[in-house]
Amino acid sequence: MKKIYLVLVLFFATGFADAQKKPEGLYINSKAPDFTAADQNGNPIRLKDLTKKGKVVLIFYRGYWCPYCSKHLKAMEDSLQFIRDKGAQLIAITPETIEGINKTIEKTKSSFPVLSDKGLKIMNAYDVSFQVDEKMVARYRNAGIDLLGNNGKENGANLPVPAVYIIDKRGNVIYRYFDTDYKKRPSVKELLENL
Repeated sequence: MKKIYLVLVLFFATGFADAQKKPEGLYINSKAPDFTAADQNGNPIRLKDLTKKGKVVLIFYRGYWCPYCSKHLKAMEDSLQFIRDKGAQLIAITPETIEGINKTIEKTKSSFPVLSDKGLKIMNAYDVSFQVDEKMVARYRNAGIDLLGNNGKENGANLPVPAVYIIDKRGNVIYRYFDTDYKKRPSVKELLENL
């Protein structure tokens, strides 16, 4: 009886620990963590400096190899002037190295800052990062996607939940899109309505 009880306790404790590892993202009215990272041109981008000028649309995306990410970033680039007309700036963040970012820019023609999150500091601060298990890493590899190579050794087999935040001038999250279904993204219309 004691063994069964111990097994049940370990089972539920392990399940609870796994449940706690799932990212939840920031919520509306949360303070957006400040960060500084280099964009695709090597220019330092600091969130606090951008929010002094107006709202910031912050997008977390998986990588150049993700067709849903590329489609969304292309739509954002195509609507960039509408976002700027609302007094906002757009930034995209990825765990990929600069080589992956260059491929993203080549595909999407993105002219807004795209940041490589070295060490996953930004993704962890925004609670959007999760580790991809070995089985899925192998599936990606079989599909021609070298997740470990794309992200570099420092970031490893980690991806963000596709998330979009709008951050106001005070550094508060005023809009949140967070969906673990990587095929879904918010529309440009929805973002413009919330700017």
